[in-house]
Amino acid sequence: MYQAFIALGSNLQDPQSQVERALQTIANTEAIKLIKASSLYKTAPVGYDNQPEFINAVAEIETDLTPIELLHKLLEIETQHGRERPFPNAPRVLDLDVLLYEGVATNTPELTLPHPRMHTRGFVMLPLAEIAPKISIGTHGYADELAAKCDNQGISKL
Repeated sequence: MYQAFIALGSNLQDPQSQVERALQTIANTEAIKLIKASSLYKTAPVGYDNQPEFINAVAEIETDLTPIELLHKLLEIETQHGRERPFPNAPRVLDLDVLLYEGVATNTPELTLPHPRMHTRGFVMLPLAEIAPKISIGTHGYADELAAKCDNQGISKL
């Protein structure tokens, strides 16, 4: 089993319930064991501002799936929950991203690990630091150190 971390987000159709249901779906998915989940965080949209606020969280899992298999499983879960992709950074019912996968650094058109922008995003770093403060984010530092640099991004813990 390999340790991995997943970011969860939603800003449509009762976002808090969407994230909670996604965590349940992940926990009930074959080949994935949910270890722990962060608190929920309310965050402003990034990239496309004309949309509702997000609810975000991070989950630690163990899995036998390869990183790309995990990504594909998460995309299936998004689709099951009604995810549509009309344009980049559009409002969404559910967004699931692989942040880290134990021992893997990769950069392909389909998947980059560690997630390339996670270290600058408070909506990822604050919940990640809550459940894994000393996890290393490549050459950027540890989650708790990076989260401290993101605390001015208007993110609030629910």
